[in-house]
Amino acid sequence: MSLQKTIKNRMVCQGVGVHSGILSKVTLLPAPEGTGIVFRRTDHPGVAGVIPARFDKVTDTKLGTTIGNVYGVKVHTVEHLMAAVSACGVSNLFIEIDGAEVPIMDGSAAPFVFLLECAGLVVQSAPQHVIRVRETVRVDDGDKYAELRPGVGFSAELEIAFENCPVIDRQFYSFDLDAPSFKAELARARTFGFRHEVEHLQANGHALGGSLANSIVVDGDRILNEEGLRYGDEFVRHKLLDVVGDMALAGAPLFAQFRGFKTGHALNNRLLRELFARKSAYEVVTLHARRTAPPVERPIYVGGLAAAE
Repeated sequence: MSLQKTIKNRMVCQGVGVHSGILSKVTLLPAPEGTGIVFRRTDHPGVAGVIPARFDKVTDTKLGTTIGNVYGVKVHTVEHLMAAVSACGVSNLFIEIDGAEVPIMDGSAAPFVFLLECAGLVVQSAPQHVIRVRETVRVDDGDKYAELRPGVGFSAELEIAFENCPVIDRQFYSFDLDAPSFKAELARARTFGFRHEVEHLQANGHALGGSLANSIVVDGDRILNEEGLRYGDEFVRHKLLDVVGDMALAGAPLFAQFRGFKTGHALNNRLLRELFARKSAYEVVTLHARRTAPPVERPIYVGGLAAAE
């Protein structure tokens, strides 16, 4: 990952939003070096529809991660698509969408991984910039927490606890992020909910696109999906998938160890905001292809952040 990458071919998918129930179309397009990941709402032409996929653009974390801009334009439920983009090593990408919510597809990131694999990757000439965590940063909410520690590449471990739900109970999972491990271990893990919560949400105008085709639904000690689980610990794997998607909003790959307990979208976003509020806690590093002699270090500036080349 020493050089930036974009996709080779334009790709399109469509589906309903899990919360809105509205059909939308997503188009993935190649982007020039240094673009980053940028959403463009095609129903809001011009600059009003442009939303960079960054932590500081997050406007809501209820029921998913929502990003928006100063014009009040938003894109909801970006986390599964962002997880796939990050795991596949895409640095620069335009994501056009003709509605307000990314389609839920089957409730996992696997359809987006497939889309990116079909698109193919193109290695660009500009070096990749990464955010290297230098100090441990942690945020808490009662017994919940999320933290980033110094690390090589990105690794993550998470524990979830649903003591009143024997189907889930306590689950733990850890993994090192790369495209093969993400595809094999996390990508197919689906979002999940509880029957009584789904009924309440739908009665109040939410989860209108949710169904057994795109969500695991738990009812007491039963899983209502006839096909059962894709992994024995699919619940914690999906929560880790969400972590990958939320951390992808850092704006560049993270070199860090993530640790969490019962974390969710709100705490994940708070963690990134805390990281970037502490200048001593991170540095932006420019990666280069391996050379016979080590690179000379000198300060450069990337997106307003000091980087070491």
